[in-house]
Amino acid sequence: MTETTTEYAPESPVRLEWARHAPEVYKAMIRLDSAARKGLDAKLYELVKIRASQINHCALCLDMHTKDALAAGESVERIIQLSAWEESRHFYTEKELAAIELTEAVTVLTDGFVPDEVYERAAKWFEEPELAQLIAAITVINAWNRFGVTCRMTPGHYTPGQHG
Repeated sequence: MTETTTEYAPESPVRLEWARHAPEVYKAMIRLDSAARKGLDAKLYELVKIRASQINHCALCLDMHTKDALAAGESVERIIQLSAWEESRHFYTEKELAAIELTEAVTVLTDGFVPDEVYERAAKWFEEPELAQLIAAITVINAWNRFGVTCRMTPGHYTPGQHG
């Protein structure tokens, strides 16, 4: 492998091309995704999508949203540090940290709820309409992640902006 060439191991087989078999659900997800992003900063939106996808181990979504984040002007450094954001807080604004923390709480519902202090921290930085959009964006990426990991969608072929 050279510095200028990216080589991938043989693709793992996709279990199910769910969008082809459930096209109305796919179209509804696209509409839902489009509606959820309205009013949110593009970089923040991508950070949220990346963080949820890291937690859910969705390789396809990580591929897609890191590329979209870079295209939106996000730095490589902040993307790299996102998986260790608690130790790298200085890379993010307080508002971004509140969104990242909320993303984790909504994504990992092991206690069955989002803790009050996490919600209140986010509510401090986001007006209610923007907070509602943020919660929608977090919820939608979690749904996409479940399609991706269940069907073993293959990463590595996405072009920034390809889906929206």
